[in-house]
Amino acid sequence: GRWEVEELKENTVPGDRGLVLKSVAKHHAISAMLTKAFIFDNKPLIVQYEVNFQEGIDCGGAYIKLLSSSDDLNLEYFFDKTPYTIMFGPDKCGEDYKLHFIFRHKNPKTGEYDEKHAKRPDVDLKKFYLDKKTHLYTLVLKPDDTFEMLIDQSVVSKGSLLEDMVPPVNPPQEIEDPSDKKPDDWDERPKIPDPNAVKPDDWDEDEPSKIEDPDAVKPEGWLDDEPQYVPDPNAKKPKDWDEEMDGEWEAPQIPNPKCETAPGCGHWVRPMKNNPNYKGKWKAPMIDNPNYQGIWSPRKIPNPHYFEDLHPFEMTTVSAVGLELWSMTSDIYFDNFIICSEKEVADRWAADGWGLKKLVASANEPGMFSQLVTAAEDHPWLWVLYILTLALPVGLGVLFCWPAKKTDEDIDFKKPDISKPITKGELKQEREELEDDEIELEEEKENEDTAEDERREMEETKRELIKDTKKMGREAPPSEGEDEGGEDIDDEEENEVANRSQEEGDKSNISGSEDEVS
Repeated sequence: GRWEVEELKENTVPGDRGLVLKSVAKHHAISAMLTKAFIFDNKPLIVQYEVNFQEGIDCGGAYIKLLSSSDDLNLEYFFDKTPYTIMFGPDKCGEDYKLHFIFRHKNPKTGEYDEKHAKRPDVDLKKFYLDKKTHLYTLVLKPDDTFEMLIDQSVVSKGSLLEDMVPPVNPPQEIEDPSDKKPDDWDERPKIPDPNAVKPDDWDEDEPSKIEDPDAVKPEGWLDDEPQYVPDPNAKKPKDWDEEMDGEWEAPQIPNPKCETAPGCGHWVRPMKNNPNYKGKWKAPMIDNPNYQGIWSPRKIPNPHYFEDLHPFEMTTVSAVGLELWSMTSDIYFDNFIICSEKEVADRWAADGWGLKKLVASANEPGMFSQLVTAAEDHPWLWVLYILTLALPVGLGVLFCWPAKKTDEDIDFKKPDISKPITKGELKQEREELEDDEIELEEEKENEDTAEDERREMEETKRELIKDTKKMGREAPPSEGEDEGGEDIDDEEENEVANRSQEEGDKSNISGSEDEVS
């Protein structure tokens, strides 16, 4: 595999370059000696570096190895079998996203090394592999035998070297005796067939589970003489068909078109139904096994390989760091490796490197609108969500803020009285009040009739007085001075009589109104 030292493809920091894995489907190995070997004593170990999957990642790793100190360590021959103390970092293949933390533990009895794997983080790691951003990976091992794994300075997993590694650091005190064997008469059956049960006399095991339905009737229009499939009349023998090699050519079969409009074709067979007399093979009912002894397991014996390492933090000294990787994706970017014991040093190192890259990436990120459009290009259904999100507040604003139409009249709706139970006495009192109201209405009607009669009589009297006055005027001889004013005198008399009759009529109406009011 080939390595290069290059700038980032995106969000480049001027003058900043990193180590880039360039080849696809090849083994890569690169390493360097530490200026000072790290000894696991009373100081924590902090391992930190940056990774950017610039092209995403299909299958491959970006983990780091801390190589164990030894007299025969030669980095020119660094490969996958070179002994390491710790392996840490991201790894992915298919849809399996991992963050490795593995350390090699030395068995104090045999001197052999076993790999101990930390349990998988509970967080979703997918975005760190696909967003094409630079991420900071940190491993912290403490002398109290605890560990933390961080991504971008946020803890994604933590635990104990004694309790959260697989397999456990310390083996069990007891193991199953490999020489122990289950006795031949050991009965593990919790239930057994009842030995006293007898098959009933009427139990017929020969009855089939299905029988023909005797009540079934062949549908009308069934075409008995028509086959279900017929040769395709449009099929033609291929030109390269060799009857000597391929045999006699036959047209392929197609569904009989005549059967499409009919209930069926060919020989009609009665449908099958469940046999009501079917009981199947008789079996004795199950009962509790009186000889049940439980599930057998070998006896326990002291583990001859047992040991107890109370401080697995005291690992093999580290004197070199290396990347030994295989990947199906190129352009994996590495930068700013640091191994130290002080958190302040690691944080300052992160701020000067990863922190600066993060600021540049944030400044170059597209605006919110561009991000929404990009997301919708990958997921077109988001356009519907966007439209609904914009239309809903606009619609509500129009609904509640548009001026309402004013009406010319205000209609008051009177809330109906709530019905209450009526007692017998109240009902009687209401009936009497209704009768009194009817009497008053009748009296008012009679008064109205009386007033109307009186008015008519007054009008008749008025007309008679006018006639009499005119008659008297015609019979009397006119005197001097009356020729010109005679008509005026008659008119004055007529008006006077009319006024008197009107006054009498008004008085009668007033008296009638007073009667109505009373």
